[in-house]
Amino acid sequence: MELQLQGRTAFVSGSTQGIGFAIASALAAEGVRVIVNGRSSGRVDAAVARLREAHRGVDHLGLVADFASPDEVVRLLEDLGDVDILVNNVGLFGLADFGSISDDEWARYLDVNLMSAVRLSRHVVGGMLQRGWGRILLISSESGVNVPADMVHYGVTKAAMIALGNGLAKLTRGSAVTVNTVLGGPTYSDGVAATVESIAHAQSAPVEAVKAAIIGQNATTLLHRFIAPSEIANIVTYLASPLASATNGAAVRADGGVLTAML
Repeated sequence: MELQLQGRTAFVSGSTQGIGFAIASALAAEGVRVIVNGRSSGRVDAAVARLREAHRGVDHLGLVADFASPDEVVRLLEDLGDVDILVNNVGLFGLADFGSISDDEWARYLDVNLMSAVRLSRHVVGGMLQRGWGRILLISSESGVNVPADMVHYGVTKAAMIALGNGLAKLTRGSAVTVNTVLGGPTYSDGVAATVESIAHAQSAPVEAVKAAIIGQNATTLLHRFIAPSEIANIVTYLASPLASATNGAAVRADGGVLTAML
């Protein structure tokens, strides 16, 4: 399927590995000029080099910024020019007992997971509306709908991202700009893979057996396996394309069937 994305420019936050890099790579494969982002110049440079090697003919770029640092975010916004596609992917993730999560930790999660999307979207949406075309994508989670007891802070920020996408979409009425949210499920990202491998090593067990045991604890998954980052990227790339012009203000599930309700 030709997605009609050649010549567009995209910025993907948190895109040096995992889901973010998979999204950057999928967009680049469609002829999109991608600006990747990470916290260190080494990781950003390596990600840009991988994109340039795999998808020749387009000058992919990188911007270094830690979204937990307001000063670095200001510098990033100053350097970020016009983009046609914004993918708000950067985020923190972790297990924690609710009673042990400090105000500072709550603020850190909200700043990185939610306010990164607020600041980036605010920066680009006006230009998209003026130019007459644009896509804003927010990478949320099924945890934003069914908030886990051991990740309340994470789930709350992901729920807020869904609300942000819903509200932003209403600003695009009558235009060719769309705002959509993707609800991912248990994904075998680089971070998850490292954790699984560590557990497998500690237990002297095969990695595949540990993966199966972990995903088997999720009784509602219809997929019965981890989602590949590329599977999230495929949905995002379609929603970024002109072919998805009738989808706006949606929370699109790519959760492997973890959310079992009809709506």
